[in-house]
Amino acid sequence: MNGHVIDRRAFLAGAGYAFLSALAPRGAEAAMTGDALIASACRFADGAYGAVLLNERGETVTRVDLPARGHDVAVHPDGGLFVAFARRPGNFALAFHPAGGVEPVAFHAPEGRHFFGHGAFSRNGRLLYATENDYETASGVVGVYDAGSRFRRIGEFDSHGTGPHEILLLPDGRTLAVCNGGIETHPDFGRAKLNIDRMKPSLVFIDAATGRLIERHEPPAALHQLSIRHMAAAPDGRVLFGCQYEGPATDLPPLWGTAAPGETMRLFERPAGEVAAFRNYVGSVALSADGSTLALSSPRGNLVAWASPADGRILKSETLHDGCGIAFLDAGLVSSSGDGTFHRGSLDRTCGFAFDNHLAVAAPRTG
Repeated sequence: MNGHVIDRRAFLAGAGYAFLSALAPRGAEAAMTGDALIASACRFADGAYGAVLLNERGETVTRVDLPARGHDVAVHPDGGLFVAFARRPGNFALAFHPAGGVEPVAFHAPEGRHFFGHGAFSRNGRLLYATENDYETASGVVGVYDAGSRFRRIGEFDSHGTGPHEILLLPDGRTLAVCNGGIETHPDFGRAKLNIDRMKPSLVFIDAATGRLIERHEPPAALHQLSIRHMAAAPDGRVLFGCQYEGPATDLPPLWGTAAPGETMRLFERPAGEVAAFRNYVGSVALSADGSTLALSSPRGNLVAWASPADGRILKSETLHDGCGIAFLDAGLVSSSGDGTFHRGSLDRTCGFAFDNHLAVAAPRTG
């Protein structure tokens, strides 16, 4: 069995109260305070993998163990439930609460599928959409899970592309945006990219109720190796996205852009100096709540940058070694690194574990 594919029975047997016992007592207190909770997959100091919830000061309030490396964490609309997904090509996920007293729920992708590390809840929180690979046909699918029935898988629909990665529910509550990275993979070959010479990335808009393709956006044919991977949604439904280029390192293609239903995809053409700093790799994308500020990270470029959503112009940047996770709080941008650094303004906290690629924020709960 491939090392990334966790046997379902072994995972479920090891989940349950073993995970529950890992919840920090402060999780219950944090869930009742005015703090936002910041979620990330991570690797602990002993080499084990897990996920954590932090408060706005970077203090750990909850931790859970995972059987292998995680990638991103989906946040329920009410902020009281989190789902950590396996990194591609893993097949496990874990739903957990910020406080003790509720047993986490472990679930998995079905036979012939694996997760791509990202998911998104429906507006009412009843459904969870997860990007998956039908790896025998090399086609992307969106798995649909019933959050009210221990995340039982109730269906799937086409992602309308290959290698779907990040998925978002747009503010209208009816439209899903999916970044199809265009890269073919198969668990038998681990994380190997099998079709770099014939990639076909896209960003698609899908009807969340029916799976119907609303629109498909692709970069120009000359940029078919520009893998569209991550994105953030503006209040008006516009999507800001970031890319990872699989072509020659000496090329400097545009790495971020915008798309919206009814409009032509736009790649931001920026000066070579701005683009070169990212070393052809945008690791995460975040947008402020009012849509006025775009943030981009590059662990290969060791930087986090602020940009204009209107034209992609870089406004400022900061050095953060192996920095990738970014998210906006009311107080501004927070970022994290593979070195274990939590950064917010003048605060730099060493957390004692290595952050994975993404941060997800649950707004403070009011009731």
